[in-house]
Amino acid sequence: MTRDGFLEMARRGLRMPIGTDLVLHEQPNPDQVARDGMALGRVVEATARRYGTPLAFAHMDLMREKTALLSLLNIPAEAIPTYHFDGCPGIEVVEAVHARINGPLHPGLQAHVDSIRYIAEQTDLVPVGMSIGPFSLMTRLLQDPITPIYLAGTGATAEEDEDVQAVELLLDLSLLIVLRTVGAQLEAGAKAVFIAEPAANIVYLSPKQLAAGADIFARYVIARDQKVKALLSARGGHLVFHCCGELTDDMVRAFGSLDPVMLSLGSSRRLWEDARLVPDHVILYGNLPTKHFYSDAMVSRDDVVRLTCDLLARMRATGHPFILGSECDVLHVPEHAGTIREKVDAFVRCRCR
Repeated sequence: MTRDGFLEMARRGLRMPIGTDLVLHEQPNPDQVARDGMALGRVVEATARRYGTPLAFAHMDLMREKTALLSLLNIPAEAIPTYHFDGCPGIEVVEAVHARINGPLHPGLQAHVDSIRYIAEQTDLVPVGMSIGPFSLMTRLLQDPITPIYLAGTGATAEEDEDVQAVELLLDLSLLIVLRTVGAQLEAGAKAVFIAEPAANIVYLSPKQLAAGADIFARYVIARDQKVKALLSARGGHLVFHCCGELTDDMVRAFGSLDPVMLSLGSSRRLWEDARLVPDHVILYGNLPTKHFYSDAMVSRDDVVRLTCDLLARMRATGHPFILGSECDVLHVPEHAGTIREKVDAFVRCRCR
């Protein structure tokens, strides 16, 4: 799949959600399906068929890489969701990860990879993998990542401050596991991988520090994601880059500099204005407020149609390649599943003048 192929989809007016989670939770046993690569692959296929897209996005689970990394350190499964390192990991942690990183994949990660292989080998769809980004994974490994990131922005170094050292060491370990999972997905046949960096935003990175010249965004986010991009390019894959957080214009420009085939942004951004910030060959994707689709009070079905038609018209006026879709993945909300599905169907299929 070439970049021109993706651009042709944009030119044809493709609309699509990242909606595998919705279809997964229509199954009677979603947790069991998520652990079975073939069954999960069929759900990914069914999602793409339902919404009429040739792009088959793997299921998004941003705990997957954290689970895989901590399992290498023999952290009990029940402790992993809330586990944080207490201070800076020691040399034994680093050595253990390096020694085990290329061993068998964690079962949950293996099922994810097998679902991509199913799409690649059993369907005519374009398999798109999925992984959390290194920076966002690091933020999930520390109780308080914001303070040491801020200290690094003031010029504090890992040699001077143990908390800054913890951030940088865990960034390196996070990059290792992301490269491992991305590589496995490429081996399984992924033509592109969706890298989600939701934490790469102004909550974790002070815009005042960045405006004053701090290099923490470049060092902690972009430099690591460039390594992921390099792996993808070396193996013939494409980067689909996502951040749904609050961003500055310079952050959007930096994401564009990664040369993703698609750049996915949250509903806080005005994509018709962001079109001037990114290269003309980078497709903008999104960014309907699907996180609020569960609530008719926040976003009604009529609102969805209005927002859809307005965004399509504004993006058409820019001439920038665009695929209309969700602001991130559309999550299943048990009490509101029907409402969410109805609104997703509305933006995919509604007619606009």
